[in-house]
Formats: sequence, structure tokens, C-alpha cells
Amino acid sequence: MATQANPGAAELIAATGVEVLTDDDTLNFYAHDVYERGADLLAVVRPKNKEELSAAVAATTAQNIPVIPRGGGMSYTGGYTTKQPGAVLFDLAAMNRVLDINETDMTVTVEAGCTWASLYETLQPKGLRTPFWGTLSGLKASIGGGMSQNCLFWGTGRYGTAAQSCISMEVVLADGTILKTGSEFTRHYGPDLTGLFLADTGALGMKATITMPLIPEAKAHGYASFSFETYEDTLTALAAIERSGTSTECFGFDPNLNAIRMRRDSLASDAKALGNMMKKQGSVWGAIKEGAKVVTAGRNFMDEAKFSLHVLTEGRIQAAADDDLASARKMALAHGATETENTIPKIVRANPFGPLNSMLGAGGQRWAPIHGMLPHSKAVACYEAIEALFDKHRAEMDEVEMFTGTLISSVGGSGVIIEPCLYWPDASNPVHKDSMEDAHFAKLPKLDANPAAWAMAQKMKKALVDLFYEQGAAHLQIGRTYRYRDSLSPAADALLQDLKKSVDPKGLMNPGSLGL
Repeated sequence: MATQANPGAAELIAATGVEVLTDDDTLNFYAHDVYERGADLLAVVRPKNKEELSAAVAATTAQNIPVIPRGGGMSYTGGYTTKQPGAVLFDLAAMNRVLDINETDMTVTVEAGCTWASLYETLQPKGLRTPFWGTLSGLKASIGGGMSQNCLFWGTGRYGTAAQSCISMEVVLADGTILKTGSEFTRHYGPDLTGLFLADTGALGMKATITMPLIPEAKAHGYASFSFETYEDTLTALAAIERSGTSTECFGFDPNLNAIRMRRDSLASDAKALGNMMKKQGSVWGAIKEGAKVVTAGRNFMDEAKFSLHVLTEGRIQAAADDDLASARKMALAHGATETENTIPKIVRANPFGPLNSMLGAGGQRWAPIHGMLPHSKAVACYEAIEALFDKHRAEMDEVEMFTGTLISSVGGSGVIIEPCLYWPDASNPVHKDSMEDAHFAKLPKLDANPAAWAMAQKMKKALVDLFYEQGAAHLQIGRTYRYRDSLSPAADALLQDLKKSVDPKGLMNPGSLGL
């Protein structure tokens, strides 16, 4: 049970003018992330701008109380769930404005709580977007959270991760100081101070504002899907496509995840999503045709027993998008692919920030993804090691009805993400209910708490984290999960600790995150 252990402290924070919440239901909700519950919180603070954020952080840390930043709440790696009770969590969702769109210098500045979906919709009428333009959870996931955790999906195949689409930031340090990094139009002017605060999981400071570059939105698109017999062929084809620079997104599923997707999605929502996309492009007849294709293809267009790969291309004109697609197709077919209906990439692109209903399995099961980023030269060996790990623990997993599915995705200039996902029968938590569509959540089976399955989830998650460390993987969303500091040289680790002491001498900024 969340408790207000120090009401006097909360009152001092509230005296700055910021909204402070201390009721039990609120404290309990914010103590959870997608994966687990952290320690009890003292209070939740909801600043409306950087000035309120600065004043409230200063008032909190002056009392030696830890401060925890929370963006859209989509973390499943302990990004904002501390083990230390009595912290104050800063919910930045009310700092959600697009502050400036500079069409001359091609930059956009937002407050940290602005969601990827909100920014994308704001820029659409101007025919603009950012190079990396959001995660699949972008309906909830915030840009400040994306820069703190680093993230991928939309634009990642060509432009890399979120951190690669950042010019500068304003960051609130532990004493309330507002630090401006970089310049207003270019990131690289002297040492990269912006980079110091990117992917820090909030351990060095709270993002207040973020400036990103703008590019013209693509006017033409291409889509293709392929099936493969083996993960070796799938990963080799993905590597060839990523190296060629032809795709803006390239991702795939193992047979287990194919089966999960096919059983979870609905034809009606697929047809509606495609119809909406075509209507936005001014083609009612195109909407009818694309919707009909989905219904005709049904749920049998992808062989669930095979691996899949989906490619999206874009360009200023259709000929350019088609040419990139033809190149990607040639590479996929050269590595043993069979081309299939391109329904999945069309559906995903038609509704880029869809409802977050995949947060639980089709039977109400809990879900936890664990990922690693690897160079293409190491991807096949790592995937093989993951399969061996699952085979080793198959009997234990079967005993608690745990199953898995694996996602792969290209990262422009950095190789591939391999993300095995665990599913197990267990009770949902408040973040699931808050994030998913009410109607969808209501129809899912309500499962009881399952201590044995939860213990197995913890065991397998740790085993995967250790496996990725042994394989030399890098990570996004480091939080309190991945072994970042273990991967550093002694000199690099000492520099990191010195930096932490400089910006947060009392260790009160998201303690434990990033391993600090």
C-alpha cells in the first residue's frame, strides 16, 4: 500500500505552486510500470512548464528526497520504478506543448511530455516530420521519455534511434538548475553536451524541452512482406536491406510471434485503418480497394510456421519508393524469401500510433520484452543462443504455461535489434488497464496472480539480460535492468561516476537508474 510517509515535505513542494498528489490510489498507480511495481512513493508532482519543474525539483532535493522522472509510463525496465521508498515521482505529461516550429531552419521544439503521436499530427498539415518520428507506443510514449530511454521504430531503418534525431535540450539538474545543451540549430558545436544526457534513463537530469530537426514528410510509400524458412536467412536478408539504406522500417517476427499477431488482430480494425489512410491521401476508391484486400486475404496470408520480414520504403515520388522496394525485394528473394501479402506493413503504417492493446496477450497473459542491439556479424549467433536458452528451460516454462515470441528490427547504421518476448499467465497491473482501450481490456480474461509464473518470468528475464551481455549487445531503455556499467572500461566508468557527482552530488536524481 502506498503511504504518505512525510506530509510536511509534500506541502513544502506544493508551496512552489506545482500540483502535488498524495492520495493512495494515485501513489499506487504511479509506483507501477508495465512490468512491475516499485517502492512506495511520497508524492506525485505534475509540473505544467519548465519553471514549475525546476522549482519543484529544487524544493524536493533540498529536503534530501529522491526525484524520479516519468514520461508516458511505457517503461518495462525499471526506468521510473525505484527500490527506494519515499521518492517523489515527477509526471511530465502536462508539459505537452509544441513550443516552436521553425520552417526556415527546419527545427521543432517541444516540451518533454509531448507524445510522438501529438507531434506527428501537429506537423502533418505542414508536410513535415522529424527523421525518427516515434515508437509504436507513441500514443502514450513521450518525446522526453524517448530521449531519456532511447527508442526505435518509425524511421529507424534509415535514420536510427530517437537519440539520433535530437539537436539540443533543456535539462533540469538535481538542484533545479536548467541546463541548455548544444545550439538551437546544430548539435555538434564543441563537445557533444546533448549526447551526455541522451539515453541516460533520467539518471543525470530531467528533460524539460527538446529540439529536433525537421524533414519533409514522404509523399510516396512502398510495402512488401516476405516469409523465410529459417532465422539465419531472415537475419541475413534484413542485414542486406539495412546496409543498402533502401528501407525506412524493416522488421520481422518469428513463427511464435506471427501466430500471436494473427490471433490477436481483427479484420475489421485492419480494414478500417487502411481505409483511414487512403482517405487521408484523398482516395475514397483506394480506401475501398485496400480494405477489400485485407478482408480477402483474411488471417491466412502469412504462414504462421515461418519467419516473416516486412519492409517499408518512402520517397518524394512514387518511382523512388518503388525503386527502393524493388531493391529490397531483390535482396530478400536472394536469401530464400517467398513474397507474401503486404498486409502487415500497410496496416502498421496506416495507423502508426495505434491503441496499446498488445500490452497483454490474447488470453490476458502478461508480456515482457527483453532486447539487445547487435552488429549484423553477431546477430545469427545471438539468435541461436536465445533459442538454446529457451530449449534448456522448456520444461520449466511449459510447467507455468509460459510461451515466447521474438521480434527483429533493423537500426540504420547500427545493425539489428533482437527482442524475445515472454508471455505468462498472471494478474495485470494498473498501467495495463490505463493504457489499453477500455473495450479491449474488458473482454480479456482476468487472470489471478501467479507467483510461480512470475518467479519464472523473473528468472528468464535475468537469463536473457545476462545472455545479451555475454553476446556483447547494446541496449535501449537501460533503466534498472541492463548491465550497462559492467560493459564499460574502468576509465569510462570512472568518467560516468564523476559526471554523475558533478550534476547530482547527493545522488538524488533517479537513483539506481543506469546502474548509478
